[in-house]
Amino acid sequence: MARRPKTGIDHAGAAGSADGGAITEHQTGLAHLVELIRHTVPTMHPAGVPFVAGPAAVAVLARRHRWIRTPATALALASATFFRHPTRVPPTLVGAVVAPADGEITIVDEAVPPADLGLGDLPLPRVSTFLSVFDVHVQRVPITGDVVSVVHTPGAFLSADLPAASFDNERTSMRIRTDFGVEIGVVQIAGLIARRIVCHRSAGDRVALGETYGLIRFGSRVDVYLPAGTVPQVLVGQRAVGAETVLATLPVGSA
Repeated sequence: MARRPKTGIDHAGAAGSADGGAITEHQTGLAHLVELIRHTVPTMHPAGVPFVAGPAAVAVLARRHRWIRTPATALALASATFFRHPTRVPPTLVGAVVAPADGEITIVDEAVPPADLGLGDLPLPRVSTFLSVFDVHVQRVPITGDVVSVVHTPGAFLSADLPAASFDNERTSMRIRTDFGVEIGVVQIAGLIARRIVCHRSAGDRVALGETYGLIRFGSRVDVYLPAGTVPQVLVGQRAVGAETVLATLPVGSA
């Protein structure tokens, strides 16, 4: 499930809240400093542990040899940065479809979805998010619903920002049936140097808006296919924040 930022305890109608709403409490003194660090420095996805632990161990063992210690330390820090897993707070807007990843919106169009999604052979609204090696690389569930299918398709490793990557590259496609009775597709696409797609969900799973469900290493793209007639609310060139940027809003009565 997506988590709220750990910024203290929200109390409804707490003292100091003029409208009787919620107010966030903070620690004081040294505890507050530790709290600020925890809120500012994101946690690391478990998949990154081997990539950080290995070079970190080398740096410790070779601490007397700077020519080994320095690059090993740099590699450990770079890996920890790549596998960062920041807390995100999804919108409360009913019917919101959120960005499944951090990155640049590179395509907003209509396209026939990959056959492995099982969404038919007619063009559907598509929004593509390109993740550079500097972006957060975990993927988030774009809308609450039930997983209908998860299909992994082997393929090429073209640059993920090319339109052809949607169909030619290695990918994992997940179809979600929303609580409104319509279905959307979200596709993790490997990039030029990506060689591993991780998806922790399978058919029959219940997924919640904004929760982390997968990861791609290193450099990639994620496509979202929306129901016919949906109007995307983002533009090409816009920066997306996974689990928070609203790509589109589905009508509650779509079913």
